[in-house]
Amino acid sequence: MSAVIGRLKRSLKRSVKRNPALRSAYFRLAGLYHMARLRAAGLRGGSRDNARTDGVTPENIVWIFCTSRSGSTWLKGMLEDLLVASEVWDEPKVGQLFGEFYESNRSPGNRLSSVNFVMGNPTRKAWSRSLRNFVLETAWAAHPNITPQQYLIVKEPDGAVGAPLLMEALPESRMVLLVRDPRDVAASALEATKKGNWMYEWQNRDATKRHALSDEKPDAFVKKRANRYLCQIGNAKRAYEAHKGSKALIRYEDLVADTLGTMRHLCSALKIPADEEQITRVVEKHSWKNVPKVEKGPGKFYRKATPGGWREDLTPDQARAIESVTAPLLEEFYP
Repeated sequence: MSAVIGRLKRSLKRSVKRNPALRSAYFRLAGLYHMARLRAAGLRGGSRDNARTDGVTPENIVWIFCTSRSGSTWLKGMLEDLLVASEVWDEPKVGQLFGEFYESNRSPGNRLSSVNFVMGNPTRKAWSRSLRNFVLETAWAAHPNITPQQYLIVKEPDGAVGAPLLMEALPESRMVLLVRDPRDVAASALEATKKGNWMYEWQNRDATKRHALSDEKPDAFVKKRANRYLCQIGNAKRAYEAHKGSKALIRYEDLVADTLGTMRHLCSALKIPADEEQITRVVEKHSWKNVPKVEKGPGKFYRKATPGGWREDLTPDQARAIESVTAPLLEEFYP
């Protein structure tokens, strides 16, 4: 029954992505349904009367840190099917909430050394503990039926900026650092946000009369996207290097070229109990050929799945601008 409900939910979400008019109604109904679940789970106002976190086990949280347009939806789908007893926290942006605020105060003359600053170094242990409780309690409220034995897969592209803070607060958690060539990332985002394409429609720009930067100033758009990549992946890399628990570094290009081998490595690194037959079945299910034709192609969410496509999509000046901004990460991951 849960598998049937899951398929229905995914089908409904795809329809919502294609039709902005359905979006507000979908979120209202989903919110009402979730409030009923919270009441059934004994929560009041979305939080429990006590501070227990027995619904979410920190060791069973699997973080996927990346930047958007890196294949995280694909990877998340495969992990979800491999970890049958699991739930997904899809882009909660908790890393963005704390990470961007923290990063904005790291510049010269910052307040990190002040005891008065809410995330200052003198009080770091206290607020890191509070961050841990915030994540666990909010994750439980978002998934009130989760049990301590289940996994929680957290897909955090925009939240990658806060990866160092999150992994410090939850060192038992498992971590995936998913990287993709920044030139392909920018090219994918550039097309997605142009008028008429899927992200443009998702943002409902026609209704707000807002113009897309990717249409009006594509060179400025790719440079902005490159700077976001540098911050998000740079911070996630820092968190990955410091993390002492189970972790895996996955390149999108390797995931495309050898999906089975890469997923086999991922399961081993994260200590995920999956055998060869399970991995093979899941990889086949989520292969490019099995994506419905109406959902893939130019302007769609599933666009090319072709590493190196940036050579056709970007101008030489755009490619050079991205390479200049992201040079340290290109040298690390794409020497």
